[in-house]
Amino acid sequence: MSFENLKSLLLYNKEELILFNSAFFLYFFATFLFCYQLARKNERARVWVFTLFSLYFFYKACNEYVLLVILSAIVDFYISNRIHTEQKDIIRKRLLWFSVVINVGMLCYFKYTNFFIQIVNDVTAGNISPVNLILPIGISFYTFENLSYTVDVYRKEIKPVDKFMDYLFFLSFFPKLMMGPIVRAADFIPQIRQAYVLNMEDVGKGMFLIISGLFKKVVLSDFINQNFVQYIFDDPGRYSGLECLFGVYAYALVIYCDFSGYSDMAIGIARWVGFKLPPNFNKPYQSSSITEFWRRWHISLSSWLKDYIYIPLGGNRKGTFRQYVNLFLTMLIGGFWHGASWNFIFWGGVHGGALGIDKIWIQWQKTRTWMRSTPLRARLWKAGGVLFTFHLVCFCWIFFRMEHFSGAWALLHQVVFEFQGHLLPQLLNAYPQVFTLMATGYFLHFLPEVAEKKLEGRLQVMPVWASVAVMILFIWFLNEVKTLEPMIPIYLQF
Repeated sequence: MSFENLKSLLLYNKEELILFNSAFFLYFFATFLFCYQLARKNERARVWVFTLFSLYFFYKACNEYVLLVILSAIVDFYISNRIHTEQKDIIRKRLLWFSVVINVGMLCYFKYTNFFIQIVNDVTAGNISPVNLILPIGISFYTFENLSYTVDVYRKEIKPVDKFMDYLFFLSFFPKLMMGPIVRAADFIPQIRQAYVLNMEDVGKGMFLIISGLFKKVVLSDFINQNFVQYIFDDPGRYSGLECLFGVYAYALVIYCDFSGYSDMAIGIARWVGFKLPPNFNKPYQSSSITEFWRRWHISLSSWLKDYIYIPLGGNRKGTFRQYVNLFLTMLIGGFWHGASWNFIFWGGVHGGALGIDKIWIQWQKTRTWMRSTPLRARLWKAGGVLFTFHLVCFCWIFFRMEHFSGAWALLHQVVFEFQGHLLPQLLNAYPQVFTLMATGYFLHFLPEVAEKKLEGRLQVMPVWASVAVMILFIWFLNEVKTLEPMIPIYLQF
């Protein structure tokens, strides 16, 4: 390899992002593991090695925007320590608000400037030109981590770290840097002090998560998205309502496999290097209510919104009506967090309204014991709840996926008025691989958890040589079945 080729490989290239499913990541991770093993017996050396590799990882992902992570770490490290030592409540509160303004302001500048410019232009018939901004990868995730850390210090729930490198390590930890999960400092920082010990349970659990994550992301999500979903959502008017409906079902699987697959890989990689990250998904389409869905979907975000938005707004402490308002506002903010678009706000608003209605439904059911008076009735009600919740979520995914309302209404129009169910045999024949993978994905999603535990257990008792062989065979399999062009993870845009 020539020096120019090596330079091109190592330096930032916007056309070749460093992703867990990219070839370069294998070299990066192998080099990191080698250096990390050399430093494994020294806590400070581990922190420095991990942090430097994490910052390089972020540089490869978004170039000079790596400086934002460092700047964020500097600001919140010093503010949180000052909050901890300050005796006057008024000054502590001002410092907290300063941190909130800095973090939210930075997020708003990069993510929402052009959205607000568009609103001003629409309201005033103005002609303000949009700003040429690039959204830094991962900014939504590490901004929320910064905020939760400073708020927890303010609430005196945790003590701030006294070493800046520890905080930079926490914030830049590369497995979760770009797409989460959103990790709390209280869960992560104590693990820095622990000795690095890798047992067979860690190896087996990590391998299971990495393999299943890659399978969901590369085999299921990427293939179905490229070969079916994109066609439907790019121009729904060209397709029958039946095709559009299956396109929505396919997208529900695509976004789940894309995001949960990447989260699984992040958690598995972290497990291999001695850190336990919280799970981010728990088979969300098995939910029998929208409340249960948000306990299973993007768990780290929903718990963050609950602890730092919903409860500070008053939660359920100020009456039933206020509880519904708080739920609605929390989900509106959650929708807006996902993107600067009215579609995302609508998506969050529908979920917020559905959560309020679900609370009413739960109270109504408590006086109707006959609905679950026998095991059969209980199972039927649960199955009905799962079907209803899944279709409500799918309805919302349409607005999440479409860039404009017009596209969402066009797709819904096709489903309602141009269904053409008689085309089902032709549709199945036209996309045999897509529907086989969809069936596989949903089958695996609804498998009992005990089946996964058995597979994990088998991986944990395998000797090292067998584990290496399994990984090599799986990487070969991925290379054979992956799409020609790697798909950028969906949640990178957030």
